[in-house]
Amino acid sequence: MDISADDHARVTAAIRAAEAKTSGEIVCVLARSSADMPVLQLLIAVALALALPWVLVAFTAMTVHLILSLQILFFLALLLLLTIPRVRVLLIPRRTRRVAAHRIAREQFLARGLARKKDRSGVLIFVSLAERYARIIADDGIAARVPQSQWQEAIDALIAHMRDGRIADGFVAAIEACGDLLATHFPRTDTTRDELPDRIYVI
Repeated sequence: MDISADDHARVTAAIRAAEAKTSGEIVCVLARSSADMPVLQLLIAVALALALPWVLVAFTAMTVHLILSLQILFFLALLLLLTIPRVRVLLIPRRTRRVAAHRIAREQFLARGLARKKDRSGVLIFVSLAERYARIIADDGIAARVPQSQWQEAIDALIAHMRDGRIADGFVAAIEACGDLLATHFPRTDTTRDELPDRIYVI
């Protein structure tokens, strides 16, 4: 699932409208998948391929040569399957996927320059589609003033739209909620200037 050029424009417009009221910055990131863990994928393929000969020996009368050939083919097929995000998501435990998505969100917060704002009022709205994971990361300046329950309201609005496949609508709803919170605690001033691009990053 991806977003169209029109969706990009809508999200950009929502960010600009929200930031017109605040000195804070909002950045949006949409990840197709966060569970890109080649070492874990390789370990899964190896473990399953090593188990295959035992199953074949127990339940078939195949020759050793045939079993070893099937093991190699099975291993290669697994590696190929694990390159497909949906398959990878099914094979990797939910907790591991969420940890990976959280790590990617933290990395994006730093990579997009939110941590460099002097008043620490940057907010990242992050969604990882394959993992069905959504998170809002607020820098220390704004996080200290806003209780978690209020951020959760923005996340709930984001998730509600995502469930219906309306990705852009979800981001717009979350942007508006975050913009209101930022405007309350970090209102725009005459010296405010936009430091970061008003856009959604798709990774």
